[in-house]
Amino acid sequence: MNNSNVENIFLSDLKLTQNVLKTKCSKLLNEYLLKKNSINKKEKITNEIQEIRNLKSNFLSQYIYNIYQKVTDNFSKYLRVEELILQVELQFPYLLPEKELIEFDKSKIQKDKIGFEFDYGIFFNSILSNEKCGNHLIHSMLLPKKQSIELLKKFRNEDKIDLGTALITRKNGISTVWFNNPRFLHAEDETTIKNVETAIDLALLDEKTKIGILRGSKIKEGKYAGKHTSCTGINLTHLYNGKITYLWYLIRDLGFINKIYRGLALENTSISEIDGKTIEKPWIGAVESFAIGGGCQYLLVTDYIVAEKGSYLTLPARKEGIIPGVANMRLPRFVGDRIARQAIQYERKIECDSEVGKLICDEIVNSKEFEKSLSMVAERLTNSGVVSISSNRKSFRVIQEPINQFREYMAVYAREQAECHFSEALISNLEKFWNAQSRKE
Repeated sequence: MNNSNVENIFLSDLKLTQNVLKTKCSKLLNEYLLKKNSINKKEKITNEIQEIRNLKSNFLSQYIYNIYQKVTDNFSKYLRVEELILQVELQFPYLLPEKELIEFDKSKIQKDKIGFEFDYGIFFNSILSNEKCGNHLIHSMLLPKKQSIELLKKFRNEDKIDLGTALITRKNGISTVWFNNPRFLHAEDETTIKNVETAIDLALLDEKTKIGILRGSKIKEGKYAGKHTSCTGINLTHLYNGKITYLWYLIRDLGFINKIYRGLALENTSISEIDGKTIEKPWIGAVESFAIGGGCQYLLVTDYIVAEKGSYLTLPARKEGIIPGVANMRLPRFVGDRIARQAIQYERKIECDSEVGKLICDEIVNSKEFEKSLSMVAERLTNSGVVSISSNRKSFRVIQEPINQFREYMAVYAREQAECHFSEALISNLEKFWNAQSRKE
């Protein structure tokens, strides 16, 4: 069958599918926006949504290559997750959830959402399941953001940038990216990840920066007032109150965390470990007091970890009801499969100074020696130049987590995290273990 016939079949199936979706989505829109809080009505809507999802899933599994090829202009345009959504909505109406439904759900707390964003999980699962499309999306998310490029000159001149919920400072060739959400003990939410990614971009783009450090700024009040603490993971209060979107998970793990691990991509240059090239630098993870959830996940992509004596690590995914990013693939490399499962599924607490903790943390130091130790580690890692470090990082990566392995993991993650994000179990866990219903935003 020639290309012309294939294209005609795609366009014919597209038109048919869009017509069916248009009818079903219009009906759903009217029912949802006008519905009363009736159990029977909610069950009916759920059934209708499932029919729509099945139709989308079947169509996307067959034609995702055609769709992605068109919206990226034959793979010549590099679109981030959020940009890709806008282009598909524009060029292929009804394949993604209607904006009115997304907006209506957006105003509700998590347990009252219908979960229209779930369709994004189906969409990105299809993209990431396809090798060419998925790797192109990963490439797009590894490119520096426009904001980062615009701020680079200022950072070069001033040695610091205050982005609000993230800061970056540079001294003696060391750029420190500071998590700065002290009210929530540096928890991650919609206010933080874009700023953290910008800071990571700047550290990687800046020629004077030889090495990066990930660290939490000082807490201003409460139990940890005056102390540095690491990240406490996803903001559970925001999650419960519906302030964390589904796309947040993908932007986070395809964005700044993957940039720390793989470096910044260049346009029209492969990101493969075998024949590609990225701008990468070594990173030190600093653990002070604790590294919880996402804070622990960051450590798994760094090159060296310095932990404060008495600090600990946890991945409380079971209590949160979600998948802890890419930790399911990365943590077993450090501690083995059984302990990784205990940490993720049985909330095992890992003391940094324990036998298991030392499989993750490279140095355990007293708080008074912490600053000095960070500087010494940075000096040791870079005193023979960063070229060999980059080459060694790539050589580890090609065996441990080549790009296609990461892509396949993210394909599963895209769909399964959507299931978790809109599950009743998530709400039950947050109320049971976090008392989320009683906490203030």
